[in-house]
Parts: sequence; structure tokens; C-alpha cells
Amino acid sequence: MEINKIREALEANVIEGSYGLDASVEHIYASDLMSDVLAFGKPCSILLTGLASRQAVISAHMAEFKGVVFIRGKRPKDGAEKFARDNHLVLLSSDLDMFDACIRIDSAMKGVHIDLPTVKLPQKSDEILLKHEFYIEGSNFANAGMVSTEIKSILKKIGLDPKLVRRVAISTYEGEMNVVMHAKRARVRLGVTPKLIEIEINDEGKGIPDVELAMQEGFTTATEEMRAMGFGSGMGLPNIKRNSDSLNIKSEVGVGTTLKMTFLI
Repeated sequence: MEINKIREALEANVIEGSYGLDASVEHIYASDLMSDVLAFGKPCSILLTGLASRQAVISAHMAEFKGVVFIRGKRPKDGAEKFARDNHLVLLSSDLDMFDACIRIDSAMKGVHIDLPTVKLPQKSDEILLKHEFYIEGSNFANAGMVSTEIKSILKKIGLDPKLVRRVAISTYEGEMNVVMHAKRARVRLGVTPKLIEIEINDEGKGIPDVELAMQEGFTTATEEMRAMGFGSGMGLPNIKRNSDSLNIKSEVGVGTTLKMTFLI
């Protein structure tokens, strides 16, 4: 993948090395531990890191990387630019965090565009400030988590409390994985008001025969194949309940399930 494509996906600024943007890299390595970069990094890679120092650039050079992307808007101020210039490394800076940056690059490699709108909250009122709809495809493990990632990024751009965003993201991801494992498809609705965030996941699938039993920690109907992929430990619905301020579940066997999660702002 060309470094310039990575720059576009991350909406990154060029700190140094604009002449090298046409170069291609074979691997993306994300780490703040330079010892790991040196131990496990592969040549012809680009480094994503929150360590804004010359040591990160030197480590990338020693590992024969082609450049460094500093995340969370960081920029080194200790001579890193000169070292990069002297050793023909590209330095970029992106406002994204590590997780979102990796998701953006992965999506760009797959040819999938993720639109993360910038949304500003108006004055306090009871009106709905933000509404979005998303769709999840059942059994599509390759794209599992993409809707949750998009919702997380939207809420972060609004400027909500990171702890609240984390709770919403975890709950949405658990709900999304339930759809991928057990349903045909689902529609996800995101609604934000000045007072709360509401996530509704309405799926078409098997339904839940016994909701009370499904809410017990450790209860699962996941197949061995799902468990082999690391899913289906029986913590999905309990984890949603733990992270949301309220959870309402309506399910009909053979029709589907609706999860309605509310988070107070």
C-alpha cells in the first residue's frame, strides 16, 4: 500500500518526507514499545505510534521501516525531523487514536470507505441532535465490528466523555457480534439528544427463547466454530447490561430480537 494512501485514509499531515509518499509498504506495525518494534517489526513497514520522540524514528530506521505515523495529533520536537530527513523516512501526524487509525488503514486496504462526520452539539434542548442508521450482515465475521467502530468515532468527534463513549462502544460491539453470530441481518439506529444516547439493534433471526436465561453470565448457544474464533463466551448480553444505563430486550422466536440500550449523558 502506498504511504500516500495511508496518509489519505488517516487524514494525516506530512511532517517530513513528502518526496517519499509514493513509496509502498508491506506491513503496518502499531506500537508504543520500541523494543517490540525492533524485535517483531518487519522491513518495509510503517510504524503507528503515540511515542512522539526521536527514539521512535530511530527505532523505525533500525528496523528498516519506511516511515512513522504519530497518532493523536502528536509531533516530535527533539530533532526527529532532521533524523528522518537525513535517513529518508516519511513522518506523518494524524488526529486519530491508535484503534481508529488501524481500522481506517484496514478499510482502505479493503476498498471500504468509512465516513466519520464531524458533528457539533447545539444548545441544550430535548430535540434529537443526531440520528444515524447502520446495517449489519449476519455471519459476516470479516466485517464484524465495523458498525460499532463507526458509532464510536462519531461519538468521539462530538466530544462526549471518553468513558461514556467506551461504554457505548462496548455495548454496541457486543450487540453487533450477537447479530453476526445468530441473525440474518440487523438495522442499528443511533440517536443522540443533550440528555442521552440511544442505540437500537433490530435483527431478523432465530430470536431468544428465554431472555432471562440468556442474561445469565456464561450461558451461550455459540457453536464450536464460533468459540474457536474467540466469540460466544456467554458474556454478551450481561456485558451490555453492565455498561448501559438501561437495557430493554424484546424477542420473538423465529422472527428476531430488538435490543434498546440507553446511556445517560
